[in-house]
Amino acid sequence: MVHPALRSVAHRPWPIPQRAWSWRQSWCDLLLAHWRVDVDAVRALVPPPLVVEEREGSAWIGMTPLRLRDVAHRPFPEPPGLSSYTALGLQVCVACEGRSGSLVLGLDLDGRLGVWAARRLLQLPATRARMHADIAPDGVRYRSVRERSTTPAVFDAVYRATSPPFEAKVGSLEHWLAERYCLYARGAEGALFRIDLHHAPWPLQRAEAIVHENDLFRAHGVPEPQEPALVSFVRRLDVLLWSPERIGVAS
Repeated sequence: MVHPALRSVAHRPWPIPQRAWSWRQSWCDLLLAHWRVDVDAVRALVPPPLVVEEREGSAWIGMTPLRLRDVAHRPFPEPPGLSSYTALGLQVCVACEGRSGSLVLGLDLDGRLGVWAARRLLQLPATRARMHADIAPDGVRYRSVRERSTTPAVFDAVYRATSPPFEAKVGSLEHWLAERYCLYARGAEGALFRIDLHHAPWPLQRAEAIVHENDLFRAHGVPEPQEPALVSFVRRLDVLLWSPERIGVAS
């Protein structure tokens, strides 16, 4: 049976991987927040052969608080009580071999099994945190506090959609920031990996966000920008992920 996400592939910038996908999950109540940063502020965080991508004279860092739902590894069903997480990603826009993606600088999760799976099976730099994302009349009230971490950090925000869903126009800044079909990650042993992913075009909504506290930039050695240059909301996006593919060794 074909996964519903595979019914739409023409929008992709490169073909679907020939090998079978490994993970399925849904990204829900997600904020896409992007900040302009000086290229020199993030260059040291991006190991070759990755290169920092620039747009409008800046590098771009994204932060994605969200709720993960229906997480399962193919061919197994969703494990009862272990298929839902709250998550917070920090990433920088990069490219490698002509494939634009996001280098994951940090991924906070609220479950031990989720952290273990992200580290061991997807090679992502996951950290456990106490997190909650409450759906309220004024939007999503989100808070994350890292537990027992060498890089403590708090993220606290309220965000909400302010428009109906739309697909970003090809060539626009919103399209350039959102439509990236792979993640890059540095594994525990220094190897670099690419994780291909697939989904329908992002059903973006205009959004507003009030960030009360944000230590994530400082925790990852990035000078903290002032206000995000662009924020969008996504109610739900069904996503497929492929197992990590080694692409080199970080220098």
